[in-house]
Amino acid sequence: MNTIEYKPIGIIYTPFTKRAGMPIQPTGAKGIKGTIKIDSAYAEGLKDLDGFSHIILLYHFHLVKEYNLIAKPFMEDKMHGIFSFRGPKRPNPIGFSVVKLNRVKDNILHIENIDVLNETPLLDIKPFIPDVDCVNADKLGWLEGKSHKMGDEKSDDRFN
Repeated sequence: MNTIEYKPIGIIYTPFTKRAGMPIQPTGAKGIKGTIKIDSAYAEGLKDLDGFSHIILLYHFHLVKEYNLIAKPFMEDKMHGIFSFRGPKRPNPIGFSVVKLNRVKDNILHIENIDVLNETPLLDIKPFIPDVDCVNADKLGWLEGKSHKMGDEKSDDRFN
């Protein structure tokens, strides 16, 4: 396979300077505010984004240096395949979060409900569209009966 390279379009700034103790999903980051500074070369692409209440952030887990195909996710005592949960130690360390967009000022996005480490490189932004992005899932795999607890879980050092 060919190598694929991406260049960050900006940097996400949050109050989280270490993984331990931070939320594991945006539902656990209610009210946590952050900003995103978009590189001036991409600022024009923000036109009309302020018309959306929520956005999808795609970002690079920049501190991940290796991956595990089998690991123990948060909220679980058993090992699972990396593609059956959202842990950061992945072959391609890409994360995503749906966050609230409070406002856009020049090349700065003011966001809320952010669950990523400070100074995380941002790869892309997409508008969140409920009619397209929300589906009713028939199965939740090993998370069946547990997913409602994700907002209460905090990170520990298992993925350092």
